[in-house]
Amino acid sequence: MKSIRDIYKIGKGPSSSHTMGPQKAARTYLEHHPEARSFHVTLYGSLAATGRGHLTDVAIYDTLGKAGATEIEWQPKTFLPGHPNGMTIAMTDGNGGRHDEWTFYSIGGGSITCDKLPADTDAELYPLNSMTELLNWCNTNNRSYWEYVMEHEDNDIWDYLKEVWEAMCASIERGLDTEGILPGPLHLRRKASSYYVRAEGYKDVLRTRGLIFAYALAVSEENAAGGTIVTAPTCGSCGVLPAVLYHLKKVYGYSDKRILHSLATAALVGNVVKQNASISGAEVGCQGEVGVACAMTAAAANQLMGGSPSQIEYSAEMGLEHHLGMTCDPVCGLVQIPCIERNAYAAARALDANIYASYTDGLHRVSFDQVVRVMKRTGKDLPSLYKETGEGGLAAEMDAFDRDEFDHLNRIELP
Repeated sequence: MKSIRDIYKIGKGPSSSHTMGPQKAARTYLEHHPEARSFHVTLYGSLAATGRGHLTDVAIYDTLGKAGATEIEWQPKTFLPGHPNGMTIAMTDGNGGRHDEWTFYSIGGGSITCDKLPADTDAELYPLNSMTELLNWCNTNNRSYWEYVMEHEDNDIWDYLKEVWEAMCASIERGLDTEGILPGPLHLRRKASSYYVRAEGYKDVLRTRGLIFAYALAVSEENAAGGTIVTAPTCGSCGVLPAVLYHLKKVYGYSDKRILHSLATAALVGNVVKQNASISGAEVGCQGEVGVACAMTAAAANQLMGGSPSQIEYSAEMGLEHHLGMTCDPVCGLVQIPCIERNAYAAARALDANIYASYTDGLHRVSFDQVVRVMKRTGKDLPSLYKETGEGGLAAEMDAFDRDEFDHLNRIELP
């Protein structure tokens, strides 16, 4: 497996696959064609189907548009063979001719591949590629998952994770302090601030749940508004992990050092899924985004609260298992409905998975690796209309819903 830095990327929302990936592709093409002054970009499959709602065109124009005229063509019904999120970039001449066309794939979490560039040459840092192997390593060496990370990453990994943690906290605090309407035709009101205020009025369990909801909403709303967040493992699932860690730090006073160790473990869990399945909603549905975020978060929380390696693995397994089959069906192609609420619910479920595993000895019948394999098969079996194309599920239902009625319901002020 590669560095855990691939799991945590600090950047602008709302989508790692549709915003960060295409922008990286455009930047890569421009670096290799500095002389180009006009471009033709074709977006295919899921990348085209929900690209406008995910601000794909904005990300491309922000990069290529600075160098010259840029035309974007949308081909949502055409899927390239490498991945559902495919795109081509070519230089154009004054006669409309296209030259030196490159094909890119946005494969999830902001990562890309390209047919014109050498295969990813980033070093394979981790010789172990499954949770079963990692668990055996921990038990054999009487060490924890974060120590395996420390053994294989560069010395500055903790500085990087500190930067990640600070960016996560900043996104929560900005989100809590911001009110108003999110961009896009749904006119969704931000809710994080009101949830935070109401949660402070409760005690014990209700207060805990309300605060976790508020923190997850804060990050997800920042993401939906194009703010700076951290992929964990994607933009669409960025609210789950910071919400729970932020809450646990405030309640229990965990040191930043222990938080960074938990972030390392969470990233290792995400890396296992990325290595053996996918974290792309266009490839496997939302189970690969919010489901994986829940698994990462459950593992991180369990480690913080003193869990054994077996309990940590069990927490991660439950976090992913109980999101199996979750579709990716963004209404209007926006990372808002159902994405924002899913982050809040997944954060609460991650904490529950941690608590459940803490009551056990960590022994269980279904392993995390088995669930990853099932998730991959399930993702392949899902029809494309349930994988980020905006053609099925809630996206299709809301298309049929009366927009005026939706607008009216959305603007009702709660007491």
